[in-house]
Amino acid sequence: MDRFIIQGGIPLHGEVTPSGNKNAALPLLAACVLTEEPVILHNVPQIKDVLNMRALLESLGVKFETIGENSWRIEAAEIRPADLDPELCRKIRASILLAGPMIARAGEMVLPPPGGDVIGRRRVDTHILAFEALGTEAEYDRVERVFRFKAGRLTGNKILLDEASVTATENAIMAAVTAKGETVLQNAASEPHVQELCQFLNLLGAKIRHIGSNTLKIEGVSKLGGGKFTIGPDYLEVVSYIGAAVVTKGSIRIRKAGPQYLDMIRLVFGRLGVIWEVDGEDLLVPADQELVIQPDLGNVIPQIKVNTWPAFPTDLMSIAIVVATQAQGSVLFHDWMYEGRMYFTDKLIGMGAQVVLCDPHRCIIQGPSQLIGEKVESPDIRAGLALVLAALSAKGESVIRNVGQIDRGYANIDENLRILGAQVMRERNV
Repeated sequence: MDRFIIQGGIPLHGEVTPSGNKNAALPLLAACVLTEEPVILHNVPQIKDVLNMRALLESLGVKFETIGENSWRIEAAEIRPADLDPELCRKIRASILLAGPMIARAGEMVLPPPGGDVIGRRRVDTHILAFEALGTEAEYDRVERVFRFKAGRLTGNKILLDEASVTATENAIMAAVTAKGETVLQNAASEPHVQELCQFLNLLGAKIRHIGSNTLKIEGVSKLGGGKFTIGPDYLEVVSYIGAAVVTKGSIRIRKAGPQYLDMIRLVFGRLGVIWEVDGEDLLVPADQELVIQPDLGNVIPQIKVNTWPAFPTDLMSIAIVVATQAQGSVLFHDWMYEGRMYFTDKLIGMGAQVVLCDPHRCIIQGPSQLIGEKVESPDIRAGLALVLAALSAKGESVIRNVGQIDRGYANIDENLRILGAQVMRERNV
C-alpha cells in the first residue's frame, strides 16, 4: 500500500495542466459499447478507475489500442454479455454505467453490485426505474447477488427521474439514444460530464436536444457511428490545485482549466475569501489571498451547502472544508447527500483544525488554524486529496497512507505537486 510523505509549509509556484475529467471518461468509455464502429478518445486520464473500466469493457469483448499519450482507439464490433468480474465492479461505482449501453446493444446484462467510495448509501433504484420505463425487465438475484436485465428493442418514453442522479441520467441517456421513438428525460442531472456524454453521443449520430438543461429530449436512432472526441479538463482537479495554492499561500497558473464550468464554484470559494483570474482557458491563482469568510446579512454565520448542478458539487466539499481551516471566521458546511462525507474531519481535528461535527451531514469550521503534520489515512478519493492539501499547509511532516484511493481519481498527483515545488514523496508498498 503506497503512502505520501509530505513536508508542509512550502508555497506552490509554477504551472500545471489538469487531466481529462474522470467523471466524463467513465461514461464515455461505457458509451463506446453502443456502436460497432471505432471510436478515438483523447485526453483519457490514466487513473485506476478508468483502467478498471477498461478491464471491464475488455471482458465484454471491446478492443483497445493505445495510439498516443492519453489517447485510445476503442472498437466494440463484437461484444458478449459476459459475466463481469465482481471484484472489479466492487472497485468502481461506475461499473453500473455498463448496464444502459449493454441493454441497448445486447438486450441483456448481468451486473454485480457496483462499489466505489464509502461515503454513504448510493441508490441504484433510479437506474432501474428508468430502464423499466424503456421496456427492460430488471430484477435483483439475492442468491447470486447480481442484477439481471433483459430487453428486446427499447421504446422511448417520458421518464421523470425520482432524483437528479448523475449516473442514472447517463444510463438513461445511453439506453434511450437507440430506442424506438422519443424519450423525454425530466429531472436530469446536468453536470459538465453529463453534457460531454451528450455531445459525444451526438457526434456519433445520436439526437439529443436541450443539453445542459434538466429536461432532455432524445430522438432514438437506429444505430450510431464512429468518431473522435477530446475529453475536457477535470474541474474537480482544477479546484484541487486552486485549493493547494491557496492553503500554501502560493501562486500558480492552471492551463486549459475549463473556466466556463467554474462560475458557481468561484462564487462559493469567494465566500471564503478565495479569488482567481481567468486568462483565456487558463486560471491564475494569486498569492495575495485575503481568506476572510464573508458572513451572511446581519453578520450571520454563512452556510455552504451542496446541491445538484449548477449548484456547489458534493465532490468539492472536502476541499472547501480544508480551505476554510485557513480562512478567518466561521462557516457551516452542509452535505445532505452523503452521510459519510464529513467523517474525515476527525483527521483535521487531529492536525489542529477547529472543527465542530454537528451531525453526519454538517460541520462548523472556525479559522484560521495552524495545522500540524500528522499520520493519517485516506478514506476516499476526495477526502484523501483534501488531506493532501491539509498536509501541504501544515507545519512539519505528514504521512498519508492508503493513497491508492487518491490514485483512483487523480493522475500523477504527487508528480504534479512536485512540479509546483511541493515536497511530496511516494513510498510504494509500505
